[in-house]
Parts: sequence; C-alpha cells; structure tokens
Amino acid sequence: MIQEIDFSENGEKLVRYIDAFPKAAVLVLGDIILDEYIWGDVSRISPEAPVPVVDVKQETKMLGGAANVVNNIAALGGRAILCGVVGKDRTGEEIISRIEQLGMSTEGILRVSNRPTTIKTRIIAQSQQVVRFDRESRKRVEPDDLARLLAFIEGTKDRIHAVVVSDYDKGVVTAELMEGLRKLRRSSGVILGVDPKPKHFETYAGIDVITPNHHEAGAICGIPIEGREGLVAAGTQILEKLQCRSVLITQGKEGMTLFERQGEITHIPTVARKVFDVTGAGDTVISAFCLGLAAGMDDKSAATIANFSAGIVVGEVGTSTVKAEELKQVIRERLGRH
Repeated sequence: MIQEIDFSENGEKLVRYIDAFPKAAVLVLGDIILDEYIWGDVSRISPEAPVPVVDVKQETKMLGGAANVVNNIAALGGRAILCGVVGKDRTGEEIISRIEQLGMSTEGILRVSNRPTTIKTRIIAQSQQVVRFDRESRKRVEPDDLARLLAFIEGTKDRIHAVVVSDYDKGVVTAELMEGLRKLRRSSGVILGVDPKPKHFETYAGIDVITPNHHEAGAICGIPIEGREGLVAAGTQILEKLQCRSVLITQGKEGMTLFERQGEITHIPTVARKVFDVTGAGDTVISAFCLGLAAGMDDKSAATIANFSAGIVVGEVGTSTVKAEELKQVIRERLGRH
C-alpha cells in the first residue's frame, strides 16, 4: 500500500536539518560535464534547408553532470569533493576554475590527454530547446587512471559522510569502480548513492540508495510504468535486486515515490508550480537526497527535501541550483497553506 507524505508534519524539523548541511561532506564521483547554452530568437526558416535560423542573443556555460551535483551541494550549504576525469583542454580548465570558485575541492579531478572534456551545447529559442550537440568520448577510463581514482577515494574515507555516483555513461563509472566503492562502504560506513544509467544497473548492487526517474526505472525492469501498479512493481524489483536501503523514483509532474527496505512505500506529490525545463533535475534530486542523509536525515525527510529542491529547479530554463535559504522559504510557504 502506498502512503502519501503529509507536508504539514515535521516542517520545522526539515528546516533545522537544512541548517545542519554545512557539517556534511560528500564525495561526488562520476562524469564531469560542461553545459553550454546558446540563447536566441527564431523568426524565419533557412533558405538553405528546412531548419529554423536562430538569431543568437546570449551564451552561457554551467557545470553539468557530476560537477552540477557539486554545484547543487555547494548551493545547499554542504561540502563536496569532486572526483572524475577531464581532458587537458580549455573546457577542463574552466570546470576546475568554476569548482574552485565555489570553494569546493578539485583534488580528485584527473586531467588526462587521451580524451576531451565533455561539453553539451543546447540551442534555446523562445524558451524551447531547438537542438543539442555533444563533444565527448564515452570510452572507459584507462586502468591506470581508474587506479588513481580509487586510491584517491580510499584516502578520503575519514573526512566524508556520503559518496554520490553521477553516472552519465561517459566512461568513468565501471564495474571495477563500483566494486571499489562497495569496499569503501563496508570499511567506513559511508552512505553510497547512485544517479543511474539503466545499462549499468547490475553494477550498482550493494549500494545504499538509487534515484532513477520513471523512464529509467521502467527500462531497468522491463516494465512500462503507466500507473501505480507498474510503479510499485518496478520499485520493489529494484529494491530486491540491488538489496539497497531505498529507491527514490522521480515521476516528473507526479512527484516522487520512495521505496524502503522495510517495505514502506511513500508517495511525495510535486511542489513545482510550473515546469519549464527538467535539465539537471536528476542532479538536484541525488544532491539533496544524499546531502540530507549525510546530515542525519531519515530517508523520508531526505526525499522530501529532494522533492522541494527539484520543484524549484524545474521552474527554471537551463541547469539550475537551489540555495538553502530559498529552499527553507519554499518549505515554510508550503506549510503555511496547510
């Protein structure tokens, strides 16, 4: 049976936990990306081909992938260490500089010469994405680089409370890496959370928490999630196969559903007033959820914080973050309506 969260309960408790975020430290490991946005207007079709002509007005760049998880944790007031691989190129330098400007650690970032830094470029016109093009390599990281990453991770275990794996299928997250993280979890007790890619599902066994969206959950289980029956079947199956502590399935405008090891299933309705862009929403969910757990929250409270955070970012066009004070204000406003 699915129970629905009561937002009127424990509201001030949630706010107090947010105040504790600066004490929590999270290692973020995964695919480091730079998101580029080219903004403009469309008023005509090209005479060369049946495609729109975008009159460019502005260009912006934002941290993406694992770097956006760090960006979210920093905005929420937590501490983060970014671990992953970038190329020896200008894009890699820009990401490292931006992370340093956040006051977060870049000591776990490897700069390698055999691959470019991933950059995703989106063309936006009238608040709609026209096209996206990617410059990247998806080959697995070299064995020597993987060994360096694992050695660094092992050296952080006494100063972190959680590890977030941000898997964008760009070659960093492998079975060998996940085995190393399971060893770290067993030896140190850190919380291990994953923002997944379905093709790597089997490698996630033995983690603590996982945050697939409903499309990913359906792909993982081979179950079309079109109603509560499919949702429950998928969530229960993932929980059993991974033997994890909890599964948080995000469902866009329908909110999120939390499946816990002891059998409880809790639905958390969306608090989003409007949805402009879901880019980066998954990064926000895993960031807020695992930061909450690292700060001592129970799974339901951490999932509720993640839900409020995601509700804010989907109301913005382009990858976005949520600041701690903004999050507390939204929580209090919501509680004021109950």
